[in-house]
Amino acid sequence: MRRKQLRFGKGFRVAWTVRRAQAAEMVIPPGGREGGPDNRHRGADQWLFVVDGEGVAVVEGRRVRLKPGTLLTIEKGERHEVRNTGATPLRTLNFYSPPAFDADGDPVGPGRG
Repeated sequence: MRRKQLRFGKGFRVAWTVRRAQAAEMVIPPGGREGGPDNRHRGADQWLFVVDGEGVAVVEGRRVRLKPGTLLTIEKGERHEVRNTGATPLRTLNFYSPPAFDADGDPVGPGRG
């Protein structure tokens, strides 16, 4: 068993990884974005849960509004971008299966670009 108090500081931070899954926190400042037209995880599904803030996700060209409580699944291989359209930081909790990043937030393994 593991337990961690998430801080939701700046940027992207892996919380921890187990054999088949990974949890990470992401904070995007107002007007900021993560990803882009070529961003995808070829081998990993991503589950994104909005903790706080507002934004838009663009997944394979489709726009999805993000607000607290939104749960979005981005399947492996889908191109995606997450934008903060609000006045406060957009805070999300993300799960990847299988793990897609190392402890420094760089892509690894089957989830790599």
